[in-house]
Amino acid sequence: MSAYNEFALVYDLFMDNVPYEKWAKDIVRRLKEKGINQGIVAELGCGTGKMTRLLAKEGYDMIGIDSSYEMLMEARNNTEDEGILYLCQDMREFELYGTVESVVSVCDCMNYLLTKEDLSTVFKLAENYLEYGGPFIFDMITPYRYREIMADNTFAENRDEGSFIWENYYDEDTKTNQYDLTLYIKDEDESYQRFEEQHIQHAFEIEEVVDLLKKAKFENIEVFDEATGESVSNMTQRAVFVAYKRGQ
Repeated sequence: MSAYNEFALVYDLFMDNVPYEKWAKDIVRRLKEKGINQGIVAELGCGTGKMTRLLAKEGYDMIGIDSSYEMLMEARNNTEDEGILYLCQDMREFELYGTVESVVSVCDCMNYLLTKEDLSTVFKLAENYLEYGGPFIFDMITPYRYREIMADNTFAENRDEGSFIWENYYDEDTKTNQYDLTLYIKDEDESYQRFEEQHIQHAFEIEEVVDLLKKAKFENIEVFDEATGESVSNMTQRAVFVAYKRGQ
């Protein structure tokens, strides 16, 4: 599953437009609405730990889980005194030492699960490790965004620190999205290092995801448009799912 290796070194440089702070505020608001003001929260696909650290600063005892050793090394290097536990585990097989108040995942990590079986496995594991009534909060890119926005397009950006080229390919028949990423990062001696990554994601229909959550015994499932906070529409690009473990 891990698509990140050398890219971990420069990941945050080109992800500075991702609204982690907004997402963190939304997650904290939802947690506090349920009376979860402290306790253990697990993040699946934590990457370099940006969200993990933001939630830790809000007073939560964070566990960051990722299958990329390189990404976790960057996370540890960027973590000071937050007391975060990082675990190098595949989210399809993650193991915790006990239950947690909430499980969260951001930045379309769930789209890296390429089959309904894998998605179902993660949902069942999240349900298993949650406290009764605990929320599972995650986002996913919608088929609309893959099909209409990303599609077979090329994106590029040039900065003082370096440049990147993103070549995207979407297969409507298999609902598979592949993007080939090439980065040129400037060194201290003004030369450039080249990094290459290939990522593959799957476009799940919202109805499919909700059905799998129900089969994993989640209740009170809510789905929002990430951009508006309102109900999803046929033009929603990123959907946020909030599902609760059944009460005692």
